[in-house]
Amino acid sequence: MQLFRRQSQLPRTVWLLLAARVINRLGAFSLPFLTVLITTDYGVSAATAGCVSAAFGLATIPSRLIGGRLADRLGRRRTIVFGLAGCAAAQLGIAAADSIAMVTVCALLLGLAFELYEPPSQAMIADAVGPAERVRAYSLLSAALAVGGMGAGLIAAGLGRWDLRWLFVADAVSCLACALIVRAVLPADRPRTLDHTDERPAGSHPWRDRVLLVMLVFGTLYALVYLQVMMGLPLSLARRGMRPADAGLLFTVSAVTVVVAQPVLRLKRLSALTAPATLALGYVLLAGGLAGLAVAHTLPTAMAAIVVWSLGDLLMLGPAYALVADLAPTGGTGSYLAVYGISWGIAGVAAPILGTQLLDHAGATVLWAAMSLLCLVLAAGQYLITHSLAARNERPIESHGCATPVERGGVLHRGETG
Repeated sequence: MQLFRRQSQLPRTVWLLLAARVINRLGAFSLPFLTVLITTDYGVSAATAGCVSAAFGLATIPSRLIGGRLADRLGRRRTIVFGLAGCAAAQLGIAAADSIAMVTVCALLLGLAFELYEPPSQAMIADAVGPAERVRAYSLLSAALAVGGMGAGLIAAGLGRWDLRWLFVADAVSCLACALIVRAVLPADRPRTLDHTDERPAGSHPWRDRVLLVMLVFGTLYALVYLQVMMGLPLSLARRGMRPADAGLLFTVSAVTVVVAQPVLRLKRLSALTAPATLALGYVLLAGGLAGLAVAHTLPTAMAAIVVWSLGDLLMLGPAYALVADLAPTGGTGSYLAVYGISWGIAGVAAPILGTQLLDHAGATVLWAAMSLLCLVLAAGQYLITHSLAARNERPIESHGCATPVERGGVLHRGETG
């Protein structure tokens, strides 16, 4: 609770949005078990189940972009409510499906609604706080999701032992509850327009912003690794003689770690690091946790590996999203966050196919070892982001006289977040 008292200066809108996300997160545990549900209830191979999950991931790409456009053009609150209601309907469809074809259709519909929520919710946070507070605000979002994740993992472990379909019912209920809260307590907002007096030569359009595109590449690879854990862990446990539902316990351990370790973010040495350096450290910790999963054959050793993984994940969300928000021109936050966010859709297509193929042909050890190596590559590659930011900041400021992210109090250097 001390962590949350220290953040009390954040606007009321942020707190209400975080509370809604906690409730939504309580039910957000069904997707990691989608492949397990398909293989157990319909008797298809893991590769086929991976293709269905990939179809879901493919559908999230236009969903994220549409969500960003609607957030900036129609309003944040309307987009959030519409996306959550769509997710609930699709989740109930998966729970009631009686064929693999129906599950596939509902998974596609879920993907189309799934990411509508993210750009407006992230943009509301960015718009509600100043650039100097964005790392803190997004880190608090991570903590809020982890608080909800504590209960989510336990619910998943319980319902998963009974019937995996009830996971999707509970997820739908949490989406509807979150939608009602957002509609009732968040203030209505008007459509936003791009303030051309704040445009930069490099970035008035997100697809022409080179720094954002570099961030997108690294964000996609990170999402690929993250989704391997979310989707591959239940299958990996089953291959090693453990119950897939025990993944819910591991997700709970991860959530507890993220919440308990929040004070680490306040350490002076860590806050003095640049954003790319913080991300590099996070990747090293992720690599260590994945290496632990590669050799973990018991639940306690898997829990130890997840703790290390979660410490790395703790360092990822705040600097990355705050930096993207700082890159955006006024009124374009939703669009910038949407473009960056399609990394999850791209990874959502590749992760199920890659993960199931590696599990089928090479085994769990190779899967987690490969992901660990990729994280080390990503840690070394943060130099490219540093170089891209330096090149952007050295570019002359033209007619409109806009400041660079550093001059605007952004997150190139985390020590400037106050």
